[in-house]
Amino acid sequence: MADGADVIAPIAPKGGSWITSARHRRWLSDQGQRLLDFSKESRLPVGFGSLDTTGRMPDDATPDLVVTARMTHSYALGALQGLPGAVPLVDHGLEALIGPLKDHENGGWHDGSGRKQAYAHAFVALAAASAHVAGRPGAKALLKEIVTILETRFWSEDEGVMRESFAPDWSDEEDYRGANANMHSVEVSMALADVLDAPVWRERALRIVTRFVHEIAAEHDFRIVEHFDRNWTILKDYNEDKPDDDLRPYGMTPGHFVEWSHLLLKLEAALLAQGEGAPDWMLGHAEKLFRAGMRDGWKTDGNPGLVYTIGWDGRPSVKNRAHWAQAEAITAAAGLLKRTGRTEYERWYRTLWDYLDLHVIDRRCGSWHNEVDGENAPSERIYRGKPDLYHAYQSTLTPVLPLAPFLAVMLERTEAIGPVRGDL
Repeated sequence: MADGADVIAPIAPKGGSWITSARHRRWLSDQGQRLLDFSKESRLPVGFGSLDTTGRMPDDATPDLVVTARMTHSYALGALQGLPGAVPLVDHGLEALIGPLKDHENGGWHDGSGRKQAYAHAFVALAAASAHVAGRPGAKALLKEIVTILETRFWSEDEGVMRESFAPDWSDEEDYRGANANMHSVEVSMALADVLDAPVWRERALRIVTRFVHEIAAEHDFRIVEHFDRNWTILKDYNEDKPDDDLRPYGMTPGHFVEWSHLLLKLEAALLAQGEGAPDWMLGHAEKLFRAGMRDGWKTDGNPGLVYTIGWDGRPSVKNRAHWAQAEAITAAAGLLKRTGRTEYERWYRTLWDYLDLHVIDRRCGSWHNEVDGENAPSERIYRGKPDLYHAYQSTLTPVLPLAPFLAVMLERTEAIGPVRGDL
């Protein structure tokens, strides 16, 4: 099969599908480039920061580790497509990650929380992997360093998951295990497996997925349980007093159900493409996760959009709609459509883009509203400003690309640009 072919999703939806339409693909490309152009304003003297809702940089803005890593990753994807302006921004992000944002005394990276968090370090690894594929100076050394940190500090071989966080000197491991950090660790593990030609990272991704989805979500009606202590006791009242926390909100997050859904599809594709074998439950679980997310999150308060969180009773907890949840649902619907050819996923794909176009894309100030409220009016209850490019931009790429390999590797192959990668 030709390099870059989608080995697990040979079913191409028949005529009439948006994802096979040249016109829709041009629309996606246009939207992606608009997102990239808008976020160029987030550049600071060191790294990248969060723009306000109008696209301006606040006077008191400071570099943010996660924003910097996500911008570096996103512009590396742009660089691999030959988009002007992208390469200098990748290099700018790398300079910050290699320099001021790094903890040169203890190792690892500062994220402003006072902790060394697996969540933030996963994005540093994602940035390093994509920049390395794009052939940027310094990326190889950064990738080697972050891989060592992930393996020696965060990966728990006994549990098959990532540890959550530590004090700056790597003492005081947090008494917590979280689905969010591990979900993004699945993404970066698949990236590392492809970029480093290291199957052990796919094995780790499968172990994380097995625990959080096959063993836990399958016992909870395919709802992703988010919060546990280190003994894997479910913390049902975790952050009950902070229901709109931006990383660890109370209850469950339907947007994460659909995000895990497409990660399962991508991991299944990656395993089969490498001849490593994939558990036969992966597709069925991916479909059930997607349906659970849309069942519990979509229009459950009467208005369109995927709500931020639900309580343990299944009812909406925070009715605001985060842009990233809609973007992840789009990626999942597109993946399921390619994987199965079923028209229900075509309907969802169109419905989600219709919603985003009418309620989330900000045609007055640019980019997307980071969130809207239950009436679909712009809001800043959960997130301030417009700091995020990563989720939105990837949703303009994933519908037209195969499920595997990693996005940067796929773009390198399809665009026939970029260096040959080698061992670190």
